[in-house]
Amino acid sequence: MQNRIIYIRKLDTMVLLYSSAFVLGLSGAMMPGPLLTYTIRKALAKGWKAGFIITAGHALLEIALIALIMLGFGKILQTLIAQIIIGMAGGLLLTYMGYDMLKNAIKNNISVSTEEKGTRAGSMVLSGILISASNPYFLIWWTIIGLGFILQAIGSYAYLGAVVFYLGHITADLLWYGVVSTVVGKTRKFIKDKPYRIIIASLGFILVLFGFRFIYGAVKDILSL
Repeated sequence: MQNRIIYIRKLDTMVLLYSSAFVLGLSGAMMPGPLLTYTIRKALAKGWKAGFIITAGHALLEIALIALIMLGFGKILQTLIAQIIIGMAGGLLLTYMGYDMLKNAIKNNISVSTEEKGTRAGSMVLSGILISASNPYFLIWWTIIGLGFILQAIGSYAYLGAVVFYLGHITADLLWYGVVSTVVGKTRKFIKDKPYRIIIASLGFILVLFGFRFIYGAVKDILSL
């Protein structure tokens, strides 16, 4: 009987840990950013599955990042030099992606496609990794906030705690980006080519702004050296 009570209490605390990670992850996922912008763009072009595929890449990066943090690389990622490199590289990548979207929209090189057979899942997974990795705020979140929660989880439940925390966190990402992708992907057939180009141009402009913001932050950090 006593063992059963201990098991129930442990299960309750695991559920609480999972729920906390889910809420924390959802609060971050719902904030507008490059990954959300890219997800909307791909859902418009490729359909409702895009968000789940992109999130798979995001999830793989988070697994690798958690492993690195647990091995002690969290302190390296927090250094000013690391933040400058991440910010500059990420800013350039996002600026290029945004410029490419703007250019194609202006030149009328894009159109609404209802054919999903040409969807390259591998490229979207890779994009999910690259866009997440290029976002300095993503890395800062994990090395400051995420690191604290993971260390607490490991301290209480060993490595099982880290697994439960990760599952709660990634469930939030899958839910949010999946919902966005499904809504956008299922309704895109009602969008005409001209409004679609306007949407893509707007999303491209947003990515450029994100890129400039990251580059500005990196330059500011360089000048502070």
